[in-house]
Order: sequence, then structure tokens, then C-alpha cells
Amino acid sequence: MIKRKLGGSLEVSAVGLGCMGLSQSYPPFPEKKEGIRFLRRAAEMGQTFFDTSEAYAAGQNEELIGEALQPVRDQVVLATKFGWSMHNGRMTGLDSRPETIRRAAEGSLKRLRTDHIDLYYQHRVDPDVPIEEVAQTVSELIREGKVLHFGLSEASVSTVRRAHAVCPVTAVQSEYSMWYRAPENGMLSLCEQLGIGFVPFSPLGKGFLTGTIRKDAVFTDQDIRHSIPRFTERENMKHNQALAHAVSDFAARRQLAPAQAALAWLLHQKPFIVPIPGTKTEKRLQENMSAAYVVLRDADYEELDRILAQHTVIGARYSEAMERMTDRS
Repeated sequence: MIKRKLGGSLEVSAVGLGCMGLSQSYPPFPEKKEGIRFLRRAAEMGQTFFDTSEAYAAGQNEELIGEALQPVRDQVVLATKFGWSMHNGRMTGLDSRPETIRRAAEGSLKRLRTDHIDLYYQHRVDPDVPIEEVAQTVSELIREGKVLHFGLSEASVSTVRRAHAVCPVTAVQSEYSMWYRAPENGMLSLCEQLGIGFVPFSPLGKGFLTGTIRKDAVFTDQDIRHSIPRFTERENMKHNQALAHAVSDFAARRQLAPAQAALAWLLHQKPFIVPIPGTKTEKRLQENMSAAYVVLRDADYEELDRILAQHTVIGARYSEAMERMTDRS
């Protein structure tokens, strides 16, 4: 598997694996035995970068990954996240106080069956705790050997800069794809300036860029897309189909899957970008990972840029409640 480096030192697969969908947000979910088999097969295929969080299915996702990858722990990079107030298996709000971070780290270490977390992200910025205090706490965990690298998720440019001044940030994780390009407004430049890696989640537009979601699709209340205007409002779905069709047509003319074209475009943007598409099937995993090997000409990327310029995306990418949890300071 082709590798890339985050923060100049953390080497990972050029395309990682977002594991959330194995336990929540994108039903149906595989049985535990099948989930373990899938994750072990991913490692056999050369996948080395696995992304999870304490919040995914109240720790069950971490437990699944811990059990599946324990036999190959020294061959993989495990990224997980903290930053929530958890009570009786439910998230009740943001909480990045030092004592909560430490408690979360101990829980994640236990569930992941490991003595260290390779990359530890603050999942969402807590407005009630100065980011410098968060960074200082993670730096202490790094000195203790429980964490190797510090990351931030859905943080603003100013927050990343402030955190990096206290504890070097290895990676910033945020949504980024052909249908959500906000990181181009300063974040990618900052990462380049400071030597920070960038990890796009939902790099396939929560499945939309695969060309498999119809304009009349209906999502269950277990599905995260059930609450997202881009998916729930019919006019948005109808309008945005034009982009999905254009990407699919571009890919077909080059004997690629739409996902391969969309991921190749992301990888082309910056050498420090490592997308983490989620999937539950070996076929799609192979398809996503192979995007690192796709070779397109400059003319091809220029055509993709024209497609993106011609097909604007409408509709909010988050519900109002989810958007309020992102850091725009």
C-alpha cells in the first residue's frame, strides 16, 4: 500500500479506513464476527490507518477494532477521539476538561487493547475549555507514552494555530470532498505552513459521490443522513444529482469507479492529505484503497475542476445542532 506521512513523521496508508459505519450512523451494521473478519481482512490487504472514537456506539466501535486488530497491533496506526461527556452510554455534551480527557484516554486504551494511542484527536472543540489547556493535557499523555500524536477535528484555523503552539498537532480532521470544500478557505494553507497532515472524513460525500444514492432515497432514523438537509430535502437531492452524474461519467470514461475518481482528486490536492472513507465490504475497501494508485493527467484534473465549477452543491451539510458543535472561531 502506498504510504503518506501526517505531521512529517506518522506514516499511514495513503487512504485510511473510517470505522464508524461498522457500529453506527450508516445501517445496516455487520454482526460482530463479520466486523472482526472485515477489519482483519483490511489489515491483510495493506490497510494501516484505522479511525474510530470513544463516541462511536458508546465505545463499541473501539472494542470491535481492539479485538480485531490486537493480533496485528504493531503493524497498524490507531486513531481515536475524545471530548465528550458520556453518561450511561450516551453523549450528553462536549467536555474536554483535563480530568475528562484522561478518563477518556484510559477507557480508549482498554477498549482498543493497547498501551498507546497513535493519534488522539479532540473530536469537537469545547468552547468552555481553552484549547491551550487541552493541548497541555495531551502533551502530558504523550510524555507518559499513552499517546503518540495529537490531532484536532472540525477545528478552526485560529484554534489549530493556538493548539500547535503548545503541543505540535500532527493532523487535523474535517469534512472535505468534491461536495464540501470549506477547508480550502485557509485550513489547507495553515496545515502546509505548519507541517500538519489533513485527514478528510466523508471524502465521498457520505456516499453521494459514489453515484449510488437516488434522488428519492429515504433514510432510516438510525442513519446520520436522516437529519442532514442535503439528503432530506428533495430539491437538494434532485439538484445535487447533476454533480454525482458528472463524476460518474468522468470516471466511466477512464474505466474507474466514481469513488476512485473522487478520492484521486482529493489525494491530488495536497501530498499531506489522507482521506478516510468508510465502508463495510471488501470490494469497496479495495476500490477505495486503489485510488492511491490512480494516475490521471493534468488535463483530467482540469476537467474535474471544470465539473466542480459547473455543478454547485446546495443544502446544508449538517443539521443545525451538529453545525453548532463545529469550531468556527
